[in-house]
Amino acid sequence: MEPESLKNIFDKVFTEIGQARESVTPKLAPQEVGSILTVSTGIANVSGLPTVGFDELIKFPGDLFGIAFNVDEKEIGTVLLGEYSHLHAGDQVERTRRVMDVAVGEELLGRVIDPLGRPLDDKGPIVTSKRLPIERPSPAIMDRSPVTVPLQTGIKVIDALIPIGRGQRELILGDRQTGKTAIAIDTILNQRNFNVLCVYCAIGQRASAVARAVANLRERGAMDYTIVVVTEGNDPSGLIYIAPYAATSIAEYFMEAGRDVLIVYDDLTNHARAYRELSLLLRRPPGREAYPGDIFYIHSRLLERSTHLLKELGGGSLTALPIIETEAQNISAYIPTNLISITDGQIYLSPSLFELSVLPAVDVGKSVSRVGGKAQLAAYRAVAGDLKLAYSQFEELEAFTRFGARLDENTRKVIEHGRRVRTLLKQPQNSPVPVPDQIVILVALNAKLFDNVPLDKMGEAESALRKAVSDIPSDLRDRFKGDKELSDKDRETILDIARKALEPYQPKPKSESKPEEAKTEEKHELGTQTEEKLSKSEAQTEGKSEPEAKEKS
Repeated sequence: MEPESLKNIFDKVFTEIGQARESVTPKLAPQEVGSILTVSTGIANVSGLPTVGFDELIKFPGDLFGIAFNVDEKEIGTVLLGEYSHLHAGDQVERTRRVMDVAVGEELLGRVIDPLGRPLDDKGPIVTSKRLPIERPSPAIMDRSPVTVPLQTGIKVIDALIPIGRGQRELILGDRQTGKTAIAIDTILNQRNFNVLCVYCAIGQRASAVARAVANLRERGAMDYTIVVVTEGNDPSGLIYIAPYAATSIAEYFMEAGRDVLIVYDDLTNHARAYRELSLLLRRPPGREAYPGDIFYIHSRLLERSTHLLKELGGGSLTALPIIETEAQNISAYIPTNLISITDGQIYLSPSLFELSVLPAVDVGKSVSRVGGKAQLAAYRAVAGDLKLAYSQFEELEAFTRFGARLDENTRKVIEHGRRVRTLLKQPQNSPVPVPDQIVILVALNAKLFDNVPLDKMGEAESALRKAVSDIPSDLRDRFKGDKELSDKDRETILDIARKALEPYQPKPKSESKPEEAKTEEKHELGTQTEEKLSKSEAQTEGKSEPEAKEKS
């Protein structure tokens, strides 16, 4: 290349660079920068940010963020959302001018993430186009629709006696190791055929328990419609605190898109403890059981976000199943009573029933659904009322039988019927029962078709009855899911099929040969008695013959 042409090229390049440089006008933007005063467990006090807002995100060194919790005139108490061992007093911090938010979208389905939206599985980064704040106002009253659509859990005792509706908040509480999480996971497994998306939020749980729950969901194909938000017990309290709020924002995205969503908070006891820890470290005044004064408010503003929206707003719903752990069956403790008053009912799990292997260990007497039959299929309503009354009477009478009281015939029948009700309400884990099967079992139970079945044959009888459900006409099975109650003809059709299925398990009528057998036995007894009498008389004769012989001699 000639030197002349090379010079032209350089001139052209430098001219373009010069034009580009002149087109850029640097702008000066004020940036508030502060510094760390102190760092303690999950908490940092910072200064130098005079206009920071409440709940605003603050950026710390090492891409660590914190939420401004206590905003004082000279000092800001910040809750840290990650590993903070590298922080030192004097480190620089910055305002971000935004609140904490989380990624939302269809891309999250089937993923396991932390409350910040970071993936915890091995499926690569999550790319979404939308983010929502974790703290959002709950829907207005006029935007809400009454709870009328049932949420089928697949658990017989709940669907029949403690129904849950879409948009309801139903508390699950009980002592540790009584099956609270099992009920929540079973409910998620049953949503496969009901087009309900699920969010499982593990709050401060043991890593092994979370791994087991995720493996269970994955093994049974439930991860296709489920998102798992996880904080482990060793995570900073700040992360544990924001976990349910982040999970709710993810669920709200789908609800606002017109979908039905189920969210499980497992469990809010750990959430309350994390908030108590943060509040005490921030030197907020403690109240009852050392919890801060606004512990009721943080749970109510979380659970009020669950609702059923109007059709004009998409008609989506968000059903919440918060879980609470009680200590020594004390449901009147501070946090349980708070949540009982916030929610629309509770499912109480009894350790006594758990020890007796009555699973799920739902105590029907202490459990209630305040939405009630309005959120229940019409076919259930016809049988559930009588069933609950019969079961309550049985539980009351059963207590008397322990004292060895003598029972009349009517009482004995009530107890025998109640025992069969309890046996049929038992259900193994991970085996939800479809709606037609449940209704047929309940109709047969109400008609007392099981009362003559021996208790040890109840499992076989139930299986036989469930197999016979396929014999029910398809139009009748479709009516199970409708709004109309079953007619007498429908009921009779079900009972006919149930009688045939349960026939092998009914006691056989006494055969005609029995009277002859009885007569033979009587004869045998008479013969035996005659022989005994004869032997006695002989003995007496022999006994008398000796003195007589003496007299003769």
